[in-house]
Amino acid sequence: MRIPRFYQPAELATGLEFELDDNAVQHIARALRMRPGELIQLFNNSGSEYTAELLQVEKRRVSVRITDIATPAVESPLAVHIGQVISRGERMDYAVQKATEMGMQSMTPLFSERCEVRLNEDRQEKRIRHWQQIAISASEQSGRTRVPKIEDTSQLKQWLQQCDAELKLVMHHHSAQPLGQLDKPASVALLIGPEGGLTETEVELAIAAGFQPLALGPRVMRTETAPVAAQAILQQLWGDIS
Repeated sequence: MRIPRFYQPAELATGLEFELDDNAVQHIARALRMRPGELIQLFNNSGSEYTAELLQVEKRRVSVRITDIATPAVESPLAVHIGQVISRGERMDYAVQKATEMGMQSMTPLFSERCEVRLNEDRQEKRIRHWQQIAISASEQSGRTRVPKIEDTSQLKQWLQQCDAELKLVMHHHSAQPLGQLDKPASVALLIGPEGGLTETEVELAIAAGFQPLALGPRVMRTETAPVAAQAILQQLWGDIS
């Protein structure tokens, strides 16, 4: 049986006894109905994984003792940052979840000319927290030891100007050069357009900012599919998928 995993944003060390946060308590006490003596695994963005024994399990309180530490090789050596134009409803949730499973390091939700989502400042903050929680849950499920950072929202043009990855790619139906012919980069920025696609002007702005067009075959992918497919190829070429 697989040991449940939980993200805990705190300093962790062997022998430490402490109480878990509310999210973990709800899952352990109410959903899994675990009991004292059972084991869980914790991680905190340090790159390590901590085995912990449940000491007390109550409805609103769960305490643990860390018994062991390991450093599994689960994080990709390729740093992938995704600029994802915000899509409606569950499509954006899917993109965040699956991109996390594929190993992305961070994502910036973007507004573009054809973006159909409009968010005021308060709603933007709520969506960022929501997407960050999705990344946390996906990291727990997929065995990661670092949670991708969901950055604050940005306008597309501003993000293009600030992006400093070694290799910058924009998903577009014309590809100037096969990826396999490029030198191995340490970091990649990947720009994904909205449901209606990027405008020609936006593609030109991306190219002017150093982005190279990237096409993944003859078929047009949905905005939530593109980052998953692209990352699979990037990780196979330069990451940790073989």
